[in-house]
Amino acid sequence: MIDIRKAAATDHDQIWMIIQQVISRGDTYVFDPESSREKMLDYWCGPDKHTYVATLNGNVAGTFVLKDNQPDLGSHIANASYMTLASAARQGIGKTMCVFSLEEAKRLGYKAMQFNIVIKSNERAVRLWQTLGFTIIGEIPEAFNHRQHGLTNAYIMYRKL
Repeated sequence: MIDIRKAAATDHDQIWMIIQQVISRGDTYVFDPESSREKMLDYWCGPDKHTYVATLNGNVAGTFVLKDNQPDLGSHIANASYMTLASAARQGIGKTMCVFSLEEAKRLGYKAMQFNIVIKSNERAVRLWQTLGFTIIGEIPEAFNHRQHGLTNAYIMYRKL
């Protein structure tokens, strides 16, 4: 069973393990694959974010953050980022986290959610976000330096809450 809860400081080791695993591939996130634990936890668990973990049978298997997409007059739109352990892939964790985050963002007062850089070659994520009601509202040419494919386009995806 997948459960979602606010992350605690005691989750940082598991969150770091997930982040490290995901960014090391250099295929879906803009972070340098050599980023330090301190840098990434400061970012992922920063005071400007709502950080959550998804547990599968009691073990942390995914994590996500919600935050303002822009400051001040743009703060009514949420932005979110999701990461799942490779060993927990295809078990519905990403979908469960996104569905939860949409409801949580609405509860927090956001009016919409926007993803600013969804790597075009990450077709699984693009399809998932589309099945959950997100539309592609723009495409940024050569926005991401994919470790295997080089410069790759990215989508901006949006959904009203």
